[in-house]
Amino acid sequence: MNKALLEYEMKRNGFTASKLCSEIGISLSAFYKKCNGKSEFKQGEIAKIVSLLKLESPVDIFFAK
Repeated sequence: MNKALLEYEMKRNGFTASKLCSEIGISLSAFYKKCNGKSEFKQGEIAKIVSLLKLESPVDIFFAK
């Protein structure tokens, strides 16, 4: 998980963490747990984020080593 890149893409597209959470249907605390590696984003959540942030691919953010 590349948290910095996700935050960059969120800002670039005018999303706060709260707004993104509302759009994908998770709580803010769940979002931060996922960003900090305490749990993982579900496939559907990743798909929604990719769509909302107009990303070409989720690989660099969600599957970074």
